[in-house]
Amino acid sequence: MANVEHGGTAGNAFGAGAAESARARLRAIRIGLWLIAAILAIRQVTVVLSTPKGERLTDLETWVGPNGVLHVKGSLYDSTQFTGTPFGGFVLKPLTRAAEQALGWGWTFGSLSLVVVLGLVVARALPQPVSRRTALLAAPVAISLLMLSLPVRNALYLGQTSIIPVLLVLLGCFAVRGERASGLLIGVAAALQPTLLVFAPLLWFTGRRRAVESTAITFAGLGALAWAVMPHDSTTYWVHHLAGVGLGGDADDLSNQSLHGALLRLGLNGPLEITLFLLLGAAVAALGLRRAICYARDGQLLLAVAITGCVAVVVSPTSWQHQLLWVLLALVGRVGKKTSDRPMWPVAVILVMTLPAKMMLPNKAALFPLRDNVVLLAALAAATIVPFLSRTSEYYRAPIPTDYAQSVPTRWKRVPLLPFLGRVFTRPNLMLELLLIRVGYSAYQQVRLAATGGTNAGGRTTAEHHGDQILSIERFLHIDIEHWVNHAVFKVGWLRDFFAFYYESFHFVVPLTVLAVLYARRPGDYRWARSALGFATLMALLGFWLFPLAPPRLMPGLGVMDTVHGVQDFSKPDYGTLTALTNQYAAMPSLHFGWSLWCGVVIAVLAPKWWMKALGLLHPLLTVSAIVATGNHWVLDAVGGAAVVGAGFGLTHLLQGPRPRPLMKPVEVSRKDPVPATGRTPS
Repeated sequence: MANVEHGGTAGNAFGAGAAESARARLRAIRIGLWLIAAILAIRQVTVVLSTPKGERLTDLETWVGPNGVLHVKGSLYDSTQFTGTPFGGFVLKPLTRAAEQALGWGWTFGSLSLVVVLGLVVARALPQPVSRRTALLAAPVAISLLMLSLPVRNALYLGQTSIIPVLLVLLGCFAVRGERASGLLIGVAAALQPTLLVFAPLLWFTGRRRAVESTAITFAGLGALAWAVMPHDSTTYWVHHLAGVGLGGDADDLSNQSLHGALLRLGLNGPLEITLFLLLGAAVAALGLRRAICYARDGQLLLAVAITGCVAVVVSPTSWQHQLLWVLLALVGRVGKKTSDRPMWPVAVILVMTLPAKMMLPNKAALFPLRDNVVLLAALAAATIVPFLSRTSEYYRAPIPTDYAQSVPTRWKRVPLLPFLGRVFTRPNLMLELLLIRVGYSAYQQVRLAATGGTNAGGRTTAEHHGDQILSIERFLHIDIEHWVNHAVFKVGWLRDFFAFYYESFHFVVPLTVLAVLYARRPGDYRWARSALGFATLMALLGFWLFPLAPPRLMPGLGVMDTVHGVQDFSKPDYGTLTALTNQYAAMPSLHFGWSLWCGVVIAVLAPKWWMKALGLLHPLLTVSAIVATGNHWVLDAVGGAAVVGAGFGLTHLLQGPRPRPLMKPVEVSRKDPVPATGRTPS
């Protein structure tokens, strides 16, 4: 492929065939990514339009609806529902009649079109040089990420205009020709969102001074026009509310991801809070703009624009959730000298901008200050401390490569299907692993609960019916021992307490310990074992969704006693100590036994001494005894757990091949070795 791209012709027939195959794969990937972007767009439109009329586009309704503030003959700000600038009200007010007729399809599809244009502009603005693959795939990837982001989803759902200022700034920086036209667009954006005036220093110190003049003239002219037409509203906005401060929702609301909102949530208020906000905001603006100017001069203008936007998010008195799109754009910066560290920053930004904060951080009071301000912290980090690489750095285009273990021969020709996953020998980035583990476990909890419609009562009838079916199968197989084992253990106090303790304590401790030891001592085997555990858990979630099942302790009339949580009151729809925390009907397959079996297999395969292997295999034996004795699972649940674990290891083998064994020392690439001049950026 390199010969075709850079040499004009392939060296031989084999090279031509390989190049054509590579181009075909690239076309297939590109088509697949565009399909994903289209599906996400259709989903967003469906979500908005399928919502009852009184619950969708609520912000737009309060502005231009039949009873909206733009119909009021008095001040726009009497009800505090309108938070835009007077110029924004001046522009929207004549459009109220058309907007009323387009509150559904028209407005939604119009906003969707703006998102697509935004993605195309971002894809074309990537710092040069970029590989042909990146150039072809950047647009659908950018549009898909925008569709998934919380700011875009909120803007579409609420009927907000927050996409427009971001698009105007990007068009002014990357699309139009001439500094005056650039400044005109940025000035209009600032007239709609005044904190975007922070782009003026970026333009000034990067030599675009005519653009700054045009920005200032446009902003002042539009503000003067609005003042002439609506003097009372302009005085209210600019004088009494200091550029909109205090309009809209409470500034300490979690949706306000600005420094001002964070200080209020920490309990500060009054002159102390205002002084601290001004001092910290000035420091962030100075440092962030200095960094943005440096990256702009380095040729990374899109990163510079993203950093400046993050500064605007931090220093604005109110940065509502739908206004935080700048943080997502900051993922274009490259961080890390090693190839294995390169995904850390993009993945972290994508998770922050697409998932609720509670999925990334546990529900602990000590972590609330982090969880409540996670987007602000991401914006603050992007603006001030994240060490983005300069294009002059030797690691920008050629990071330190990953070490690979020697491939293990396989019996089947097409195994592994994804060989690059199985041969990595170095340990992955720890912060990225912890973040993904946390997000994965949070998704696991959400799916468990969603399997019964969000409540335990919602799936009780179905789960009990499935419990009767499982009991019938076990009676046919003569393995219905749950009642006998439960009552036998209950009569022996120390044994009852031991199994209760084992059930509650070892489910998470042992798997996490195994993962930690493998990460520290056997990184290649860590990747193999972690993948098998992840695949097994995903398949178990499918089982929870398709087959909600009541455990023996929650089967009325069976007589099995809950030795862990106490006596259950079957007269209540939601019963049991844990019903407020998790889905009690996610019993098939048993991940208690599945995870313990995974631990046993991994230890038995990797442990160097026989007694370690024996202890590892003892863990699933004790676990299956505990889950049956405590009444938390059926015997067949353990069979299901074993099945998903076996499938997890099988899928890992199919995709990654056998676990990598370091048959020879990994080759270390010297930084002095010349980098092939392919013109391609490492991915």
